[in-house]
Amino acid sequence: MRSILLVAVLVLTMLSPALGEGIEDKAQICAACHGEDGVPPEQSAAPVIWGQNLGYLFFQLRDFKSGARQSEQMAPIVESLEAGELMQLAQYFSKKRWPDLVRLDPAPEVLALAARTAKSVACAACHLQGFVGDSNQPRLAGQTRAYLEKTMIDFRTSSRGNNPGMHDLMLGITEQEIGALAAYLSGM
Repeated sequence: MRSILLVAVLVLTMLSPALGEGIEDKAQICAACHGEDGVPPEQSAAPVIWGQNLGYLFFQLRDFKSGARQSEQMAPIVESLEAGELMQLAQYFSKKRWPDLVRLDPAPEVLALAARTAKSVACAACHLQGFVGDSNQPRLAGQTRAYLEKTMIDFRTSSRGNNPGMHDLMLGITEQEIGALAAYLSGM
C-alpha cells in the first residue's frame, strides 16, 4: 500500500506542472506581446492589458475564443483555454496596476482636433470622463498610440467586427482625426 502511495505521489509530482498550472503560469505567455511589466514592446500594436477593466478583458477573451474578434496572435492562445480560465485571466490582469508609459504631449493643433473629434463622436458617453471606461468599456487613457490608431482603423474598415457601433462611429471621422485622437488618448 505504501509503495502504491509513493508511486502515486511521484507521478503526481511529475505531472504537476501540466495538472497544476495556475492562472499566473498561463498569464506568462501574454508577456511576450503585452510586456513583462505590463508595458508592450515599443513599435508594437499590442494593447496595455494590465489594469484594464475586468468586463472588457473578459469580453475580448471570449470574442477571441468564439472567433467574433479575429487575431492571428490571439487565436492559438485562447484556443487552449477553458471557458472558466477566460474570467480568471481577465481578473488576473484587471487587478494589476496600470503601467506608467512614456507619454508624449501632442502639439496644440493636434489636441484641438482630438478634442473636437472626441466630442463629435461622443467618446465620453461610453468611455466616461477621463476616458477610463468602466467594467465593460475599455480604458483608453494612456493606452499605446499604435494600438489605439490600429483599433480605430480596424473598426472603420470592419477588420474588427465585434462592436458594430464603433464601426459606424469611425466611419464618421477621417484618418487624420483618428490619428489625432490616438495621440491625445495615449498622452493622457
